[in-house]
Amino acid sequence: MSTVAMNGTRLPAVSVVIAAFADERWSQLCDAIESVREQTAPALETVVVIDHNPALLARARHEFTDCTVIANAGARGASGARNTGVASCQGEIIAFLDDDARSSVHWLAALLSHFSRDDIVGVGGRIDPLWAVSRPRWFPVEFGWAVGFSYQGMPERAQPVRNVWSGNMAIRSSVFESVGGFREDFGKVGDVARPEDTDLCLRAAGDRGIWIYEPTGSVGHWIPRQRTTFRYFTRRCFHEGQGKAALAALDGARSSTAAERSYTYQILPQGVLRGLHDAARGDAWGAARAAAIAVGFFTTAVGFAAGWLTGIGLPLLGTLHGRQARAIEHADADAAKPAAIASTVARVR
Repeated sequence: MSTVAMNGTRLPAVSVVIAAFADERWSQLCDAIESVREQTAPALETVVVIDHNPALLARARHEFTDCTVIANAGARGASGARNTGVASCQGEIIAFLDDDARSSVHWLAALLSHFSRDDIVGVGGRIDPLWAVSRPRWFPVEFGWAVGFSYQGMPERAQPVRNVWSGNMAIRSSVFESVGGFREDFGKVGDVARPEDTDLCLRAAGDRGIWIYEPTGSVGHWIPRQRTTFRYFTRRCFHEGQGKAALAALDGARSSTAAERSYTYQILPQGVLRGLHDAARGDAWGAARAAAIAVGFFTTAVGFAAGWLTGIGLPLLGTLHGRQARAIEHADADAAKPAAIASTVARVR
């Protein structure tokens, strides 16, 4: 099964999964689906999964007659919704797009072009900000991840990476199923996020192959006004630190924090120097951006320490190395193993 791009290139068949949960994002969801319709490499199908919102489910089924619209059959949250969506897909490749994102017309063509190599397990693309209001002048672009866009310092050409983001990700369906999909108790629920996409990427790669970051496969991500406050910035950094502590417990500190160490030693110092240089040239907000980088790093580090030392945010997963899980969490070591997720996917099929 394959699809043919407008330039005649034959590409693997792809199913697009969009998870949605919020009524207030209706216009963005419509925009996301329309952007998939406009692809130069047509999708085999678009699967819209509504996360435990009956009214939104009814509205989506009525409006999106050319899509498969289903209810999340798994745990509440983006991970359960995406797993449910994949279970109904037919494509060789699964592409994920957020409900508040809009893909560029060559999005799928750019991502799919890499799957001609057998050692590629998945591909992710650049995420550009779509600000509801102008970007705060104090906000450092090195912290784009805090509000949902690709940060300053990410690769400008296609190259292997440790992980990509689930808001712009394509993965072989066979690999997705073999690792049991996303961990359903380790991910985004509402506005609280954990790095479920990094966890998936680490498990999917293993000895199977590598992930590729392809910046030309871009999407735009809507950033609402409430994400432009300094309070949101610090809260998001703290939660990211907690999530990274949980990820380190799941997948090992070395692999889980390798990219973060490079980011800390190279990208952040460059950002501080850039902000101070801007201030010296007359941009008073340059010093504020440099200070925000320091605050963001410190807050993330505090969140990591809190997560690691107290267990806040650690998922109840038996895969926390058996006995360690019971000692740390005093919980059932078999709770929500990836194998259980795989069984859920099989049942939904």
